[in-house]
Amino acid sequence: MSKTIIHTDNAPQAIGTYSQAVNHQGLVFVSGQTPLVPETMEMIEGGIEDQIHQVFKNISAICVAAGGSLNDIVKLNVFLTDMANFPHVNTIMAMYFETPFPARAAVGVKSLPRNADVEMDAILAV
Repeated sequence: MSKTIIHTDNAPQAIGTYSQAVNHQGLVFVSGQTPLVPETMEMIEGGIEDQIHQVFKNISAICVAAGGSLNDIVKLNVFLTDMANFPHVNTIMAMYFETPFPARAAVGVKSLPRNADVEMDAILAV
């Protein structure tokens, strides 16, 4: 089985034993993205809205590097440390995606890497 590793300097570099994304037969599996700013590898300053925007920017950069866009995402997983922030995800997601929207799951978690309030991973078809 053939797989292609996707990498871009426009998204945070992997900080562990994983790739930013892997393409296998036209399906691209994007690793979880937190609100790290690629240039500094530090968390974006600000509140939950800023974090959500940064995560979508990071995922978008990886989608572009894979030859697609956010609108090629078929499945999006959202992890939140506070489910009260879920309405912010919906509002901001509508700024980045066109209909039809991808399938999605939202999961409340106790904590995320580097004390992020949000993390997302995705699968896109290119």
